Amino acid sequence: MESKNHRIYATSVSSVYPHYVAKAEKKGRTKAEVDEIIRWLTGHSQSSLDSELAKKTNFEDFFVQAPQMNPCRSLITGVVCGVRVQDIQEPTMREIRYLDKLVDELAKGKPMPKILRQ
Repeated sequence: MESKNHRIYATSVSSVYPHYVAKAEKKGRTKAEVDEIIRWLTGHSQSSLDSELAKKTNFEDFFVQAPQMNPCRSLITGVVCGVRVQDIQEPTMREIRYLDKLVDELAKGKPMPKILRQ
């Protein structure tokens, strides 16, 4: 059970973002694909995503204030950090783990249409 005051909530997305990009690039994927995943999940445009990163928005606010969370995100299943994402009850933590799972899928070489549940 995740606590509502987990430190990841106050962590800025921009501080973790380079790790997402590095993980993808290490496996031959691109920053553009990471951005596409984040935009698909949150409804951000590239400019609004760049703005949130520049403002150092924390994870909690990033997801709460997202323009339009993708309704297909409930199709994201599997294990991240030893936890099944579909079983996470706390909404913000579930969103964070959805993002983690999508980046994992990208790094594992899954094609973008499958990652974006198309």
